[in-house]
Amino acid sequence: MGQVRDNLGERSKPVSFIEKLAGSEAFGAMFKEGMGLVEESAAYLDGAGRDEAKELPRTEALAYAAESMRLTTRLMQIASWLLLQRAVNQGELTRIQAASDRHRVKLHQQELASAPDVFQRLPQRLRDLALHSLRLQARIIHLDQLIYATPETIPAQPLTVSPVEAQLAKLRDAFAQ
Repeated sequence: MGQVRDNLGERSKPVSFIEKLAGSEAFGAMFKEGMGLVEESAAYLDGAGRDEAKELPRTEALAYAAESMRLTTRLMQIASWLLLQRAVNQGELTRIQAASDRHRVKLHQQELASAPDVFQRLPQRLRDLALHSLRLQARIIHLDQLIYATPETIPAQPLTVSPVEAQLAKLRDAFAQ
């Protein structure tokens, strides 16, 4: 967090860079990416993916089913979190309301459901979607932890005075005398 100074050089309310980030164009791009991934995955799983799954041997077919369920669950969490943050950004909810147990989206890091060798035998499109969703999920979990970190979970930073601020303080003291 940075500090905002008023006209007298006094510190006022801290600026949350994380909250600024959550309401920025970067969030808009993440929102678009996430919702696009949801649509793309749904279209694949209901179309070409269904056809590809029918042609797989038993082991790979079971792995396909497990990966597609895991992908769907992961994307539901991602979409829920993105929609909640958009509601906060648009003023429909406060950050405190979004953090409450009633609204909070519980994000859980999910791994692939299949062993690496079996995963490599699945259709390329499913693998691409699954890996993309894992990367997006990791970014969202990181951002969620930054946004909703409590003071107890943030390591204490020692307050250091910058050399410029120290010089300004000496000048104020000199002119005050």
